[in-house]
This record gives sequence, structure tokens and C-alpha cells, in this order.
Amino acid sequence: MFATTARRGRLAALFGVLLAFAAVPAAPAGGASVSALKQKLSAGRDEAASLASRLQAAQAEVAGAEAEAKAAAAHERKLSALLASGEERAARLAAEVRRTRRQLAVAKARLRRARGALAERLVAIYESGSPSTASVILASGSIDELATRVEYLDRIQQSDADLADRVGEVRRAVNRALRRVAALKARVDAYNERLAAARAEIAAVRADAEAAAGRLESLAAARSAALATLKSKIAGWVKDVQAAEAASRAAAEGTVERWLGGPFTIPTYIVMCESGGNYGAVNPSSGAGGAYQILPSTWKLYGGQGLPNEAPKAEQDRIAAEIWADSGPSAWVCG
Repeated sequence: MFATTARRGRLAALFGVLLAFAAVPAAPAGGASVSALKQKLSAGRDEAASLASRLQAAQAEVAGAEAEAKAAAAHERKLSALLASGEERAARLAAEVRRTRRQLAVAKARLRRARGALAERLVAIYESGSPSTASVILASGSIDELATRVEYLDRIQQSDADLADRVGEVRRAVNRALRRVAALKARVDAYNERLAAARAEIAAVRADAEAAAGRLESLAAARSAALATLKSKIAGWVKDVQAAEAASRAAAEGTVERWLGGPFTIPTYIVMCESGGNYGAVNPSSGAGGAYQILPSTWKLYGGQGLPNEAPKAEQDRIAAEIWADSGPSAWVCG
């Protein structure tokens, strides 16, 4: 209690130097272990950083693969809708083909009938002979009969011409219907082939994308598990380093205390500040004595006999420990 602030600072600095010096002899055992643990910890952290980087890259790849798979699925849905529309259109085309074929059958029947009628007319003309204008005039008994016969002859000739034109028209309609049926069937076949090929291609792309996403997810999960394991190991190594450092520091403090006359039951720096570790020291102004500079009244309060500076080391240590337990560092000026 008689030390000044400057002296307390010098003593604390001296204690720190002694503590650092005391740690040197323990370096071959504890120091080497701490150094090895720190190297292991540094390597583990580097590996964790590398794993984290690779995990982020894998997650980015997974996201890309999932995006591709989603795009492929969306494309497939769109194509499926188009395919359904195409199948509907193909059904309409097929119905139109069937309808056109029925019309073609009807046109062919009409053509056969027209050809039959034309053939019968030609045979009739051949068998009866075609009346000439002169024979019609000579056979007529009057002007009215002549006019009637000429009109009748014109009608017969016009009917023959109409019949021939009708046969040609029906033939052309049949040919057009045949070409239309062929064109429609070709369009249906080509459209179905394109849709089937596109659907197969999209299904393959989606399967590849989903497989890639699955592989990448598995890789990311494995890397994540490895990273978690490594982080757990790093946490253990940190605790080992802290324990080793604490053990080294405790050993150094014990060495310093032995050099200074300890071990003491309160922090060594307070003892060094109060008395320099001298169990027989006395403060002439306050009467405080001993290594812990305990006042005589306090000494008697805690059951001490005689004066503190005259008591044995064990007794001073015991009473100082009780005072520390009750009041802590506030009981000392240097605390």
C-alpha cells in the first residue's frame, strides 16, 4: 500500500518482461505444439476457403443447370401445346382428305355417267346419221315446220356440245381433287414428322439437363458436407490452440512466481507492486506488513496472530486468499 503509481507501472512492466522470459524454457514442448496447431489451423482455414469457393461455383452450376432444365421443360410444354394443335389440325386435314375423297368418288361416278351418255349419243348419231340442213328443208311442208325442225336440230347439236363440255369439266374436277388429296396427305405426313422429331429432341435435352442438375446437386451436397466437417475440425483446433496457449502462460506465470518467492494466492503483479514479494516487508506509515501488505486490524479480523510480517508464508497466503475472496482487487491499492 506504500507503492506510488510510477512504481506500480514499473513493477507491472517488469513482471511482463519476466513472464515473457519465463515462457522461453517451455518453448520446446508447449511452444512447438502450439505452433503445429496454428499451422494446422491455418491450413484448415485455407482448405475451408477453397472448399467454400468450389461450393459456390458448384451452386452456380446447379442454378444454371436448373435454369436450363426449366427452359427445356417450358419449351417442351410449348411444343406439346403446338403438337396438340398440330394433331387437331392433322385430324382436320385427315377429315378434309376423307371428304375430298368422297367428293372425288362422286365426281368419278358423274364422269362415268357422262361418258356413258356421250357414248350412247355418239352411237345413236352413228346409227341414225346426222340430219343435214338440206334434208331438213326438203322434208319440211311449211315455213313453220321448217323453223321447228331447224330449232330442234340446233338444240340437239347444242346438247351434244354441252354433254362433251360437261365430260371435260368433270374430268378436270377429278384431276384437281386428286392433286388436292395428294397435297393434303403430304402436308399431314410432313407436319407429323416435324412434330415427332422436335418432341424427341426436346425430351432428350430436358433429360440431359435434369441429369446434369442431379449430378451437380450431389456434388454440391458432398462439398457442403466436407466444408461442415472441416469447419468443425477448425473449431476444435482453435480450442486446442487456446488451451495450449493458456497452459503455456500458466506455466510461465508459475515460473515467475517461483522466481519472485511465490506462488502467491493473489495476482503476482499486485504482490510485486505492494511489497516486491517480501514476506517480511513493513510499511512504517500504515503498519501494513508482509508480502500482501495487510493492515494489522484486517489481519486480526481474519484471525491472524501477531503481526502480518512476522507470520509464516502459509499463514499470510491463507489470509490474503480470504481477503481476495471477500473483496477482490479493491482491497489493495495496487489492485
